[in-house]
Amino acid sequence: MQMGMHTDTERCVRAVRSKDARFDGWFFTAVLTTGIYCRPSCPVVPPKPENMVFHPSAAACQQAGFRACKRCRPDTSPGSPEWNQRADLVARAMRLIADGVVDREGVPGLARRLGYSTRQVERQLLAELGAGPLALARAQRAQTARLLIETTALPMAQIAFAAGFASIRTFNDTVREVFALPPSELRARAPKRQGASTPGALCLRLPFRAPLNPDNLFGHLAATAVPGVEEWRDGSYRRTLRLPHGHGIVALTPNPDHVACRLTLGDPRDLTVAISRCRRLLDLDADPVAIDDQLRTDPVLAPLVDKAPGRRVPRTVDEAEFAVRAVLGQQVSTAAARTHAARLVTAHGEPVEDPEGGLTHLFPAPEALAALDPESLAMPRSRRTTFTTLVRGLADGDLHLGVESDWPRTRAELLALPGFGPWTANVIAMRALGDPDAFLPTDLGIRRAARELGLPSTPAALTARAAAWRPWRAYAVQYLWATDSHPINFLPV
Repeated sequence: MQMGMHTDTERCVRAVRSKDARFDGWFFTAVLTTGIYCRPSCPVVPPKPENMVFHPSAAACQQAGFRACKRCRPDTSPGSPEWNQRADLVARAMRLIADGVVDREGVPGLARRLGYSTRQVERQLLAELGAGPLALARAQRAQTARLLIETTALPMAQIAFAAGFASIRTFNDTVREVFALPPSELRARAPKRQGASTPGALCLRLPFRAPLNPDNLFGHLAATAVPGVEEWRDGSYRRTLRLPHGHGIVALTPNPDHVACRLTLGDPRDLTVAISRCRRLLDLDADPVAIDDQLRTDPVLAPLVDKAPGRRVPRTVDEAEFAVRAVLGQQVSTAAARTHAARLVTAHGEPVEDPEGGLTHLFPAPEALAALDPESLAMPRSRRTTFTTLVRGLADGDLHLGVESDWPRTRAELLALPGFGPWTANVIAMRALGDPDAFLPTDLGIRRAARELGLPSTPAALTARAAAWRPWRAYAVQYLWATDSHPINFLPV
């Protein structure tokens, strides 16, 4: 896989002819004779090569006047892996757009967060994706509208504003243009779904590129779950979500071909953001074939990959929350870190109501943690200093952790904080910022696995050996951790 695959016509034609689902989201096929666009794995008979035009995004297809295929539903493809493996301007912009920033703050807000002019952001997105930020956000709004139309009984006017449209007329026009159907007919054609087990819940399917190994992914989230904020129940990972317009509760259940997602939202406008954050949490837009093929080139890692391919990096729905929890977990056991976090949640978290019971709070915001008395923290004085410096920086805005973070610069800012060593900075880079190449050579579990496998066990030597695993060292960490019998590596029974 490489950047700009849509420009390689011969390769795209081969992917379409083989109906290879691994390429879904990497590019889109627009068919000149029908005026529709499809994902590469569309089940219909492939068109003649001379009738195919390839685009890098659904928004670019829509900009060119093509409508979404009713068979393969290209608007529901997994996201492009590029946006989670790159840290350049375009990738950071795409992560922000997926998080709803354009709908909330407009293009000037997007540019301000990125530190560039609006003209520069628009020019780079248009050059690489064939669509500017407004068109990309519009495509996302159309997808959100379709989800709400097909999975809820909300009135169309409510759906229009929940999906981010400025008017009902714009909503109607966009749905007709993108899907070639009015909203009422989209709802009439939607498959009848079983009612959600919780009143007001939305039941969705989150697609991914196979293979996906759920063991370490859900095992890690369940084993480190903070009581009140997270839990494992009846085969699902559940947690509370702090969202732009309110709060939500999500239940995520691994299935062979998708992750079932049940969302309860205080405000339906948060649907797009909630889905985006759940996908990032589970690393669902990764390209496991490319990652595993690279790691298999090391004869030591190859048996680990072959035994259980498709491991993902368990990430987070809230970067600031994870940074706080990383500090709480310094040099203590998983159980102790959960205890420290649970105390903070009980004392400073925002209470929420869970219709199913079990979840009680949102994780405390940095502003609430910055106001607490440091003497109330049951930890060594040096770690109190680390904790208070971190939360004060987050609360004041001097330190920002978000989907748009520049990975090297943010890592350097973290290392400049008292008590932040390479392990803490890199685990935040790996699991909060999403850097796929973050590496933990000083981690005890990694060093133990290295010794057992015959890899160099000193940090410097292991880092040198791991150069061959780049740019996927964060995934190598998951395979190395999985050699241990720790609960993070297993789905709860």
